Amino acid sequence: MSKVYLTGAGPGDIELLTVKALRLIQSADVLVYDKLVNPEILLEVKNDCELIYVGKEKGHHILPQDEINELLYQLSKKYKKVVRLKGGDPFVFGRGGEEALYLKQRDVAFEIIPGISSCVSVLSYAGIPITQRDVAQSFRVITGHTKLDECVVNENTLNCNETTVFLMSLNNLEKIVDKLISYKKDLNTPVAIISNGTTNKQKVITGTLENIVSKSHEAVTPSIIVFGEVVKLREQLRWFD
Repeated sequence: MSKVYLTGAGPGDIELLTVKALRLIQSADVLVYDKLVNPEILLEVKNDCELIYVGKEKGHHILPQDEINELLYQLSKKYKKVVRLKGGDPFVFGRGGEEALYLKQRDVAFEIIPGISSCVSVLSYAGIPITQRDVAQSFRVITGHTKLDECVVNENTLNCNETTVFLMSLNNLEKIVDKLISYKKDLNTPVAIISNGTTNKQKVITGTLENIVSKSHEAVTPSIIVFGEVVKLREQLRWFD
């Protein structure tokens, strides 16, 4: 019987790939991978493994999501071990749930291989703890856009003693900031933009809610944006730089 493995590739640093994910990659018959997957990981496949790229960029998708779903189904009829490799974790804004449901409805066996999510690990590499006693007792993770490309912000975003992390949000940063300001959020709230986190291209830009948009011109995708008092700890905890 064939099986599809919906596998998290981690945030970028190849050494943050899990042992289980690496074992599956090395034994895969076909590997379907995204744009955010570290190219070094692809060198781990066996010689006869078929590689299929289905990366998505703003305004350009190699394959729409519904066609990726169908591709996985068709590959499951041809190959015994299908590895679907996604940046971060497949269930954290990774469309892994949609792919799993599609396979389930067609009686295709699948397995979820969790990956280290960028929402925690990228902050760690920037020297920003996502929680800290007496500073941030909770955190929330928000996608920077929805299916309708809306700005996912409401009046409860940026609560006291909470860290807020936006993924896939750089292109909507100005909208996010404008909405937060419209809700009378503190203009001195510390903010950091982390580009290419956990890799040797990592770049961190820090500022406040008031000035982060004007300072963001040097940021590139993929980026994570973090709001909260924990950003101030970076000056003491930055280790990867």
